[in-house]
Amino acid sequence: MTFAIHGLAVARGIAIGRAVLVASSRVDVAHYFIEPAQVDAELRRLAKTRMAVQTELQTLHDTLPKDAPPELAAILEVHLMLLQDSMLADGVTHWVKDRLYNAEWALTSQLDVVARQFDEMDDPYLRERKGDLEQVVERLLRHIKGVAHHVLPPIGQKRHATSRQQDLQLDDGMDVPLVLVAHDLSPADMLQFKQSVFTGFVTDVGGKTSHTAIVARSLDIPAVVGARTASQLVRQDDWIIIDGDAGVVIVNPSPIILAEYGFKQRQAELERERLSRLRHTPAVTLDGQRVELLANIEMPEDSPFALDVGAVGVGLFRSEFLFMGRVGSLPDEQEQYLAYCRAVEGMKGLPVTIRTVDIGADKPLERSLKDDAHLNPALGLRAIRWSLADPAMFLTQLRAILRAAAHGQVHLLIPMLAHAREIKQTFALLDQARAQLDARGQAYGPLKVGAMIEVPAAALSVKMFLRYFDFLSIGTNDLIQYTLAIDRADESVAHLYDPLHPAVLRLVADVIAESRAQGKGVSVCGEMAGDPQLTRLLLGLGLRSFSMHPTQILAVKQEVLRADTGRLQTLAQQVLNSEEPAEILGV
Repeated sequence: MTFAIHGLAVARGIAIGRAVLVASSRVDVAHYFIEPAQVDAELRRLAKTRMAVQTELQTLHDTLPKDAPPELAAILEVHLMLLQDSMLADGVTHWVKDRLYNAEWALTSQLDVVARQFDEMDDPYLRERKGDLEQVVERLLRHIKGVAHHVLPPIGQKRHATSRQQDLQLDDGMDVPLVLVAHDLSPADMLQFKQSVFTGFVTDVGGKTSHTAIVARSLDIPAVVGARTASQLVRQDDWIIIDGDAGVVIVNPSPIILAEYGFKQRQAELERERLSRLRHTPAVTLDGQRVELLANIEMPEDSPFALDVGAVGVGLFRSEFLFMGRVGSLPDEQEQYLAYCRAVEGMKGLPVTIRTVDIGADKPLERSLKDDAHLNPALGLRAIRWSLADPAMFLTQLRAILRAAAHGQVHLLIPMLAHAREIKQTFALLDQARAQLDARGQAYGPLKVGAMIEVPAAALSVKMFLRYFDFLSIGTNDLIQYTLAIDRADESVAHLYDPLHPAVLRLVADVIAESRAQGKGVSVCGEMAGDPQLTRLLLGLGLRSFSMHPTQILAVKQEVLRADTGRLQTLAQQVLNSEEPAEILGV
């Protein structure tokens, strides 16, 4: 049966393919593809785990006290039987051998398949065995990960089951297009899938400017977030269509719908080809205003793509992605230095702006997840606050960036500043980093130092900021979030996230105007910069430097080439004076 799931459109385009479910579990599960040569080793790892769990369950069974309820022995016997069931074992082998899933992913994928078959059973007792199966798989996952096991499942535990079920049509090999469906994906997960075969993804949670959505746009694949129950309604290997323009997911589409979306896919490809002809065209408006179109990147390896679409530099290198997805130690000075050098050298002499680590909120570190649980991480110890709270870590990063500056044009960008004392502490640590390099006799280069304007207090204190910094970069994603008191990762308030709110536009306009008046550089590096519908407005406000995901540069360049900034100044003033700016812009 065909049905549609509605969410938020965050990365444009159409994706059609088989669903790959990343099941949520009480145990965090790694999801990655293995190499064909690793299949046998992965199967041996599964077999070893199965034997260890079997021994563990058998020992528990054999050592039960005499006064233990008979139900405990019966439950353990059921778990032992399920552990050896061919449907579980053969299915897991299929996911490893044919789809090249790692062991943990294969287990959760087969659990999803078998659990749905339990849901279809008429016998209530047999349906209840789904809970036992889940506990067996969880025990296997915990054993693989080395997490302490629950000794016994709670007696009489009830599980909510769904009745929807259909036969899965599994394809051999990996030659069919695949789309990812998950409850949520961290930015680290997204980077892990960056070189994968997925042509699109859907998540239950998230907002348009959550960092997961931002990374999705950088991957240039269609995506829908905030789809609520998608991971529960979609099943392994369902055919689905992701309409990244409309924010709709169509499950089990009919041939007519497939044909319609196939046509839309081809039209989108033609539009991309047409835009690609603008790659080497200078970004100059009709009235001769030169506009700087820069790229936002997550990893050094993104540099070639930025050059390929005509970026004239990197306006935002999100250095935190070097820190994420790691358990234990953070990247040391040499590792960071080499990464920054790759980015600088990859841009072939063009400027690279490196933002110091912006950890926190929706970009937590593995170790901070274990150490702290903040009620509101977006307002907690994040970005520069985190760096200043750990001077040794911050000095390590500053030294690495200074050393990389010896190899090309490097600018330093400090996130989430709000107080004069934070600014002074930052410059004091930068001086200390230089002194440490001098003491070592290590070479380093000059840095232009800029501040991100993403806290309303910073926007309102722009004159003070311009006394200290060489340039400013407006981070509109957080600026909107903090100005409107909206959690940008929360889909339940996503409809209130409004880049065209008069208060937001006034802050942006004032920062641009004051920076230009003082002859200082100013750019926008948030999602507003990459939205072609807002390009004319930002040009009218006086912005001449935009930093965005490489995938958005050509569409924005097209708007720049069609613009007359003299006329757009009038439009911008009308928008600033309006209570409903969106109506004037027609967006």
